[in-house]
Amino acid sequence: MKFNKITYILLGLATVMTACKKSFLDEEPSTSVTVTESIKTTNDLADAVNGMYNVMKATTLFGRDIPVLGDLLADNTYVNVSNSGRYLLENNYQFIPTTAEPANIYSRAYYSILQANRIIYEGKKLPATSDNNQLIGEAYASRGLIYLELVNWFGAPYTVNPNASAVPVITQPSYATGFDIKLPRATVTAVYNQIISDLDSAYTLMPEAGTSFHATNSDYIAKYATKAIEARAYLYKGDYTNALTAAQLVVDKGGYSLAQNATTFSGYWSNPAAQTGKLETIFELNQNASSNLGNTGLDAIFSQAGYGDIQATDDLYKAYTATDLRRTLIVNGTRGGQQAWIINKFPNYSNTDKDETKIIRYAEVILTLAEAAARTNDQAKALTYLNQLAKLRDPSFAGYTSTGAQLITDILNERRKELAFEGLRFFDFTRLNMVINRPKQAYGYVSYPTVSLTDFRRILPIPQSAIDANSNLTQNPGY
Repeated sequence: MKFNKITYILLGLATVMTACKKSFLDEEPSTSVTVTESIKTTNDLADAVNGMYNVMKATTLFGRDIPVLGDLLADNTYVNVSNSGRYLLENNYQFIPTTAEPANIYSRAYYSILQANRIIYEGKKLPATSDNNQLIGEAYASRGLIYLELVNWFGAPYTVNPNASAVPVITQPSYATGFDIKLPRATVTAVYNQIISDLDSAYTLMPEAGTSFHATNSDYIAKYATKAIEARAYLYKGDYTNALTAAQLVVDKGGYSLAQNATTFSGYWSNPAAQTGKLETIFELNQNASSNLGNTGLDAIFSQAGYGDIQATDDLYKAYTATDLRRTLIVNGTRGGQQAWIINKFPNYSNTDKDETKIIRYAEVILTLAEAAARTNDQAKALTYLNQLAKLRDPSFAGYTSTGAQLITDILNERRKELAFEGLRFFDFTRLNMVINRPKQAYGYVSYPTVSLTDFRRILPIPQSAIDANSNLTQNPGY
């Protein structure tokens, strides 16, 4: 984003800023705030962090596009023939450098990084109190999380080509480095180095028990949430030893828990509010009654009271047993007069208070721990954690006893069932360099059933708008 002077101009943010107790952008004059006035106190810093989260939760980033594409480009969902015209290019693997969704993800991600950079840069000028350290840590962790999305969408998987070009790494506010600096794409390795550095910085800064700011609310990144994100990063990197260490730390010290019965499980998914008791959710983004995405949120693209364009594939539904609690989150319904598996994981679209946007849950950490243990030859530990989750989700299931390659397959299948519709399935295929077989549907557009290992569309195009603005950027092969 280009600025002509040292001023952050607000355009179109009024609707997403109302959840902040006092918008950090709501200063005199009412439409802009100079950098030198923006962050002078801890309260200013807290408001800036709230503003950063509001930027992150947008439809064009975590609010819809990222979780939708993460399942749609894989084998969990499809766009019904009865649709509103959304995500058709991605559903058919016809996206190009001018396609809206990749461009929007890219631009919104860097706008979020701009917010994090400013918080870190200005926050370091304040006294090193627990409150300030917590808030600066949240900015570090958010930046690491966003770079993890960018490197996986726009760069080759680390496990395939760590030296490939990924995305520019920007860690300073533009007013500190010069507005016209145009960086080239960093390598995949360099981006991952930044991700791990940011998450380690966040963990080191954050106090053990949180602070009066953002102590136990799942709408904010807590100390052990940084390790949960880091466990995902190491898993995607294929560094299973460090993935195991990070995930184990979350399990041992994070204080999170899984739903222990059907009633708790159902109540968890039907509750639109943030978690305060560390049940299931580690980090999510706020979509409350006064500040939500309305009909452009993730729930609306699934709900038949909204657009309702996207349904679960037959293949995914059949992966659940009749006694699996997770199957209750998919409803046997109709779309366009034909049978369809309606996604009801986020059931509060018609309510004033919408479903929070899930970013990382404790179940993912458990499955990361299981996979990392299996891949580092600790099959007993892998089975312990895999069965801990699987037996809770399916009370009639006796548990896995598999070993070797079958154990890995079982873990990946549990990841598919557990994390469906949260945008992670595609990356399991790409990080493991697996062919994507997208099942055909009787009433769905699946004109691109097989994504081979050599298909250039396994990586999104660098947006043409970004290349036009920065001549140092290069395009991904094939586009």
